[in-house]
Amino acid sequence: MQQQISIVTLGVSDLARSRHFYVEGFVWRPVFENPEIIFYQMNGLMLGTWLVSSLDADSQRKHAAGPSAFALAHNVTTKEAVQPTLDHLARFGGTILRVADAPPHGGFRGYVADPDGHAWEIAWNPAWPISPEGYVTFGT
Repeated sequence: MQQQISIVTLGVSDLARSRHFYVEGFVWRPVFENPEIIFYQMNGLMLGTWLVSSLDADSQRKHAAGPSAFALAHNVTTKEAVQPTLDHLARFGGTILRVADAPPHGGFRGYVADPDGHAWEIAWNPAWPISPEGYVTFGT
């Protein structure tokens, strides 16, 4: 089986509020949207934000309270960009979970939650180069 992820779909309670965070905060542009779901083309995969009731119906499962124990990550090109990115996302509905600091394993990171509580790590790692197209590579 090919080692890849095609789509990450986040269940959201208010699609307009979620759209505001991702479109105005991250400055991402939807490639498809309807009253239930929005898709964003990423570098090599899709991110979907889908009304949780529709996601639950599609997957035939009952929604658990709150987002699951996971975090998504958005890497930036400089250490100095981490905190301003967190602050920018907070202005568009995000909640800062952890201000930027240096973890013991190196780099620099902080955390912000989207309006539905999905955690995003905003990180800079000098050992993980980012291509002009936005691809992150493990190690140099």
